[in-house]
Amino acid sequence: MLSDAFFNRPALELAPDLLGKVIRHYHQGVWLSARIIETEAYLLTDKGSHASLGYTEKRQALFADGGTIYMYYARGGDSLNFSAKGPGNAVLIKSGYPYFDAVSPESTLSILQANNPDRQGRPRPLERLCSGQTLLCKSLGLQVTDWDNRRFDAQRLYVDDCGLRPREIIQTRRLGIPQGRDEHLPYRFVDADYAAYCTKNPLRRGQREGYDFWRLEAATTAASFCLKHARLRCGSSPIAD
Repeated sequence: MLSDAFFNRPALELAPDLLGKVIRHYHQGVWLSARIIETEAYLLTDKGSHASLGYTEKRQALFADGGTIYMYYARGGDSLNFSAKGPGNAVLIKSGYPYFDAVSPESTLSILQANNPDRQGRPRPLERLCSGQTLLCKSLGLQVTDWDNRRFDAQRLYVDDCGLRPREIIQTRRLGIPQGRDEHLPYRFVDADYAAYCTKNPLRRGQREGYDFWRLEAATTAASFCLKHARLRCGSSPIAD
């Protein structure tokens, strides 16, 4: 189980570092697990964030200590976020990939599929069970009513470090941000090896490296992420135009 200190860091450091970590939720008597493959960072000063709209009772988790769970409804489903260091800063878990090990054996796949069938009621393919923020929550059985404004619980829900590290990280713009709400900010991070299974593949045909996305080595330091953010924010790259 990751410590509180892991989450109590700037959102732009936390978001890429969460890639490869494993969400574990105890559901229906078994542990369901998913590897995090896509995240988005949100800051209090960022117009695309919920926190930028101000403090409310519903948003109080965003203003709590790092590692507080913030859940909300989006597109008819539940979405999972973790607060980061500083009031109003958080990371959205955008998508995942089912993960099987001794804690969550392959037999749990049937439960993931039962939780999240396709529109015809058929089992979804493994690679599409968690390929979006609401699909992830539905597959893992995570609901706003159970987990909003809660802390992690080693007996019920936590994030695990299983030693998985992305070989390469893709940094790009976030998805679904309205025009005029800082939609240009490249605060989305994707595990390159799982790009085809995330919400929207940043490496799809027509996307231009150095303009629409950047490749980051997995060993890139948190300071380098912040430096990249500062450079993009001041407009020295086409993505900030």
